[in-house]
Amino acid sequence: MMQTRAGSSRSDALSHAYIQNPPIRCNIPETRGLFYDDANKLLLSPTADQVLSWKVGMPSQHNPPNSDLIGEGPVLSIRYSLDQKAIAIQRSIYEVEFRNRETGLTFSRKCKQDSERILGFFWTDCPTCDIVLIKTSGIELLLYDPEQNSLHGVETKKLSVNWYVYTHESRMLLLASGMQCTVFSGYQFSAAAGIVRLPKFEMSMTKSEANSKPVLSSDDVHIVTVYGRIYCLQFDRVGMHLNVYRFYRDAVVEQGSIPAYSSRVAISTVDNVILSHQLDAKVVMLYDLFLDSLNPISAPLPLLLKGSSGSNSRSISEVSDSISSAYEGMIYSDNWNFLVPDLICDVENGLVWKICLDVEAISASSSDIPSILQFLQCRRSDPAMIKALCLAITRTLILERRPISVIARAMDVLVASYSNFLRSGSTPPATQNTGNNQSTAGSGVASEHAITGTATKSIIADSSSGMSMHSPSTSDDEVNPEESEKLVGDKSLESSVSQQMASHGSSVATSPDEMYRFVFALVEDEMSGDPAYLVSVIVEFLRSASREKLKMNPDVYLMMNQLLARSNQHANIALFVSNKIIEPSKEVAMQLVDFGQQNYKIHKLGMDMLRQLSLHHDYVSVLLQDGYYLEALRYARKYKVITVQPALFLEAAMASNNALHLAAVMRFFSDFAPSFKTTLDYGRYQQVLSELS
Repeated sequence: MMQTRAGSSRSDALSHAYIQNPPIRCNIPETRGLFYDDANKLLLSPTADQVLSWKVGMPSQHNPPNSDLIGEGPVLSIRYSLDQKAIAIQRSIYEVEFRNRETGLTFSRKCKQDSERILGFFWTDCPTCDIVLIKTSGIELLLYDPEQNSLHGVETKKLSVNWYVYTHESRMLLLASGMQCTVFSGYQFSAAAGIVRLPKFEMSMTKSEANSKPVLSSDDVHIVTVYGRIYCLQFDRVGMHLNVYRFYRDAVVEQGSIPAYSSRVAISTVDNVILSHQLDAKVVMLYDLFLDSLNPISAPLPLLLKGSSGSNSRSISEVSDSISSAYEGMIYSDNWNFLVPDLICDVENGLVWKICLDVEAISASSSDIPSILQFLQCRRSDPAMIKALCLAITRTLILERRPISVIARAMDVLVASYSNFLRSGSTPPATQNTGNNQSTAGSGVASEHAITGTATKSIIADSSSGMSMHSPSTSDDEVNPEESEKLVGDKSLESSVSQQMASHGSSVATSPDEMYRFVFALVEDEMSGDPAYLVSVIVEFLRSASREKLKMNPDVYLMMNQLLARSNQHANIALFVSNKIIEPSKEVAMQLVDFGQQNYKIHKLGMDMLRQLSLHHDYVSVLLQDGYYLEALRYARKYKVITVQPALFLEAAMASNNALHLAAVMRFFSDFAPSFKTTLDYGRYQQVLSELS
């Protein structure tokens, strides 16, 4: 079988997931193996008497590793304590050594060699114990005492254990027992809830040929944490599928299964997306369990090797090229070890790669645009880029005049996402009005993973990453697959928008202000030949926003009125205002007054809106502008409007050449504002009144 060699991605290569250059290089001579401490995110490589450590995710991966003395002897497993003040080293299947990093003192914990073996251990932030020792006879819960340089037993849970699976991300421990290793006992060790025991459960296994009972391997059981939920994916080698289980406080519920196309399968999670690596077929399949769907979100495609981007892309590119040319490994090599949640360790070459999603490629490959927007709104890896991508997709949907039913679903997704962003207690980005008038009205997994609720509530792995977003209604309206690549176009605009998004916080959620500025305002000129369509689009947006009770940027309403007036649809303006589709504001009211120069009904709507909003100064000013100075005078007296200059009333009365009207205005201001008689205006208009008389 021809193997796919790793190499820099070409422009014509298609992939939805990739490993990112440069990797962490751990191929130092004289090291003995490579271990991953997932609790501390450390790559550990022992030498004859030391352990070298690299921090995963550090800005620079080219600094020399840290080192600690651990003494001579075999190393089966090694982990730092969560406060990194101690190191635990499994020296054999009967002994774990503990070393105090400050004092260098050591001691060992041994098991009964004649009746049990040590399978492994892990440190925990559970308040009742510091370390859990897993043995074939059960588990020991221990407290570490650095001052006494010893361990204190807390509790021993007796049960037969064949092997175990644990991830610090979930704090979940699964202990396998039984002839086929399909019976499981589960425990979660949480800082908040302490130790929670799950009910014992059994995993499904497809029956093979007669008299043959397949045995489940630890390599076939994967604990994954997505959207704050904890799942287990179990590979059934006979049935060629992955059974999906979800953990609840008092139940483990099988959710269904996803197909497998290889005799070997590995699992990763990247940004809450499950990656099912089909190792023989050398492709990866992506699953998003947000809507409890077990359907893949894209076609199976190969895993590529790509370089990083950024301000130092040149130097990174040079490094990437050198690594790619020197990297003789094969994609999905037998030497690859998949680390929780998103790392790949090439043991033979001493390289550790990070797995990433290509969300742009995923977006371009789907014909269901609302579903793609839903998918993107759930991503957290690069909020500014993803937000810009969502805005670009939305703009293209409008410019290509897609069916309004598709637009409506897209708007529902974006608005619901922002509504939930606000409900989560996040601060929305600052609103910026772009018109001349200003409105007068105003990820990673946390360290805490507690089980909450009962069978109706799932085990919560991370309260900060859980989301609740409305599902868009189903529809048969879809985009042709060959057209979907257009939706991630407009690169230059997308780039500029992405830069502006960087100042709007770290959420992919799109505010109404951003929808106006980066979607509606940018497509308005290109839609000038079809204003009715853009109005329909904005109406769908307003419908979604109204359902979620979101505050709207008045500029959206101004644009709607402008589009309707441009096509002489004054009746629709009146209809939208009367039905509160267009919400009242000073900006809208003054715009209606301005439109009313050609349409009296629209003018009246604007005046009524000013009164409704108690904008008395503006109401009086418009009356004066229209020449109704006596009505303005009566209104000013009724509502005690003292902010309009008397000269405006006097000028209007003088222009009428009516001495009685001018006298009435003079008398009003003399009574209403006694200081008026001391002003220059009083003397001037008193003289005018004398001349008219």
